[in-house]
Order: sequence, then C-alpha cells, then structure tokens
Amino acid sequence: MTETTETVTAKAPHAADSRGGRAARRTAGPRTHRPGDTTRRRLLQRLTPWLFLVVPLVFLVTFTYVPVANMVFYSFTDWDGVSPDRNFTGVDNYTQIFTRPELFRVFFVSGYYLAASVVQIVVALYFATVLSFSLRFRNLFKGILFFPYLINGVAIGFVFLYFFQDGGTLDSVLSWFGADPDHAWLGDPTSANTSLAGVSVWRFTGLNFVLFLGAIQSVPGELYEAAQLDGATRWQQFRHIIAPSIKPVLSLSIILAISGSLSVFEIPYIMTGGATGTSTFVIQTVKLAFQFNKTGLASAAAVVLLLIILLITWIQRRLVPDEKVDLA
Repeated sequence: MTETTETVTAKAPHAADSRGGRAARRTAGPRTHRPGDTTRRRLLQRLTPWLFLVVPLVFLVTFTYVPVANMVFYSFTDWDGVSPDRNFTGVDNYTQIFTRPELFRVFFVSGYYLAASVVQIVVALYFATVLSFSLRFRNLFKGILFFPYLINGVAIGFVFLYFFQDGGTLDSVLSWFGADPDHAWLGDPTSANTSLAGVSVWRFTGLNFVLFLGAIQSVPGELYEAAQLDGATRWQQFRHIIAPSIKPVLSLSIILAISGSLSVFEIPYIMTGGATGTSTFVIQTVKLAFQFNKTGLASAAAVVLLLIILLITWIQRRLVPDEKVDLA
C-alpha cells in the first residue's frame, strides 16, 4: 500500500510537467511562417480577382471581340457567306460604299430618326422635371410614360402597322374631326419616314424619361428647399439646380440618340421592310448579307457604321467633356 502511494506521488510531477508544457506551447504565440508561405499567399491574393473575371472575359472575347475581328477580316474579301472561298479584294468594298449612291443614300434616312431623338429628349426632360415635383397621380404618369419601352419592338411594329394603314386607327380618329382620311401614311418616303420616326419617339421616350428622372431625384432635397425659401421659380430651379445635375446623363442620352438613329432596324423592317425609301443602314446591311449573299460588302458596311458611331462619340466627348457636378 505504501509503495503504490509513493509510485503515484512520483508520477504526478511528470503529469503536471506535461500539462504545463502543453499550456506553455499554446500560449507561446503564433507559429512563425516560412518565406514560401508568405509568397504563396500574396500570389493567391493577386490571382483571386482574375479568377472571378475568367468566365466574363471568356464570354466577352468569344462573343464580342472575335466576331468583330472576323467582321473586319470579311470586309476585305468577296465572301458570299456560304462558300469556303474568300478572295482578298483590298478596300474595294469600302470604295463601293462611298461611291455607289444607292448604298450611301440610306444615311439620309437617319436624319428623320435623329430629329425624332431630339423630340423625345425634350419631351422626356419636360416630363421628368414636372414629375420630380409633388404632383397628384405622378406615379401613374411615370408608369404610363415608361410602359411603351417595355413592349417588344416586333409587337410595336405590328400594332402601328395597323395604326397607319389605309382606313386604320389613325384615319378613323381623324375622320371624327372632319379630316380627310384618304392618305397613305406609309405610301411615300416623307410621310413614311416621319411616321416611323414618330413611332420611335413613342417607344423610346420612356427610357430617356427614367434616366433624367433618376438624375433629378439624386439631387439633395435641401437645395430645392433653400431655393424655395429664396423665392426661386420652377424655371430658376431647373436652370440652376436641375440642369447642372443632369449634364452627364444628358450627354449619355445624346450619344445613345445618335448611335440609335444610325442603327435603327426593327420598327422600319417590320412595318415597311425598307420599301418606299425607308431602308436604314442596318436594313440595307442585312439585305446585302442574307438576301444578296454579299457578306464581304455587308461586313464593310458594318465596319463603317461602327467607325462613324465611335467618331461621333469621340467628338461629342471632346466638345462636352465629363465634369464633376458640385451643387453644394
């Protein structure tokens, strides 16, 4: 019995030393890292953002830059879109675009849509300014203005095709006021392009309206309150508060208006198919590629359109550079 007690007593200090050693190791602080671990961690931190960008970059290159590069290559050939033969023709396709009147004339049709873009910007800016103030049923009016932009362009084309046809909705409404309804709205180039441009105003005003309204509502309300205390009228508030605040958005709307007027497609294609002088540059390019099998010439036309839009955007940004708006 005495030996057993002495044995346990002798082993106890060793157990205490073991527990104390483990406790000391736990409180000794973090283990020192080797230089290789630090380098590996820094490399992983640098690569992590690119790992998230791999998939978007693959899609961007595959579906944007590669097709554009192919389009530029095709523009220097006489490829028909089907044959494996692609004969290099130099700048012959570009020469045809600028020397054949029937190919370059379609740019003048864009003038109708450019004028319509000015109208829709003015209308959208007016309603965005009015509805930014306290007004009864303003949420209802916001929905009404934005709703046309949500409708599919093909559906809009078919609806207005019936609206403008002989004896259609427009002629019926005009007959109520005693006007002569005997008019072919889509029968001659001037009235047809004017009608189609009016449809684009009806459809895209909502987009500009939402852009302007968001910019106006981002202005601090204290500025309006201070202006009202100073006796500023609505026009003065628009001139000195709203107009400077929406300058970047207005610049964006102008770029979208110019590029959109040059690349109009679905509404005139559905309503007239490019007949009666309503063919736009995009409609003509599609017909060259898929109806006349001149993919090389169509590619050259697409490259010219891209360069014109880039040039106009660059000029606009040079004339109206982005400035920091400070309304404080």
